[in-house]
Parts: sequence; C-alpha cells; structure tokens
Amino acid sequence: MLVLTRRKDEEILINDNISIKVLSVKGNRVRLGVEAPSDVQVNRAEVQKLLCEFEVETVPVQSCGL
Repeated sequence: MLVLTRRKDEEILINDNISIKVLSVKGNRVRLGVEAPSDVQVNRAEVQKLLCEFEVETVPVQSCGL
C-alpha cells in the first residue's frame, strides 16, 4: 500500500486519467472528489462488498477481490 499525505485542494493522479482531490478536511472526516473515465467504476468499499454479495452468479463482477 502506498501512503500519501495531501492537503486541501491537492490531488493524486492514477494512470493519467483518474484524479483524486482532497475537497475538505473537518476533524476526522475527509471529503474526496474522484474524476475517472465513464468506463471506470468507482464505489465505496462497503458498497462494492454489498454488490458482490448480491451479484447473480452468472454475471461476474471484476473487482470483487476486496
């Protein structure tokens, strides 16, 4: 795991086409903005886990290896 420190309005770039920006920091809460191509699925981990649990067995979900 790569661990980075960012301040408000600073960004992280992934593969030149995904941007993660720190929008605000209040106490122990951080708001992030994610810009990614429309073919890249972006979910919170808990949402992805639920999607994988309820996915029909005949339709595999690519990123269920959490």
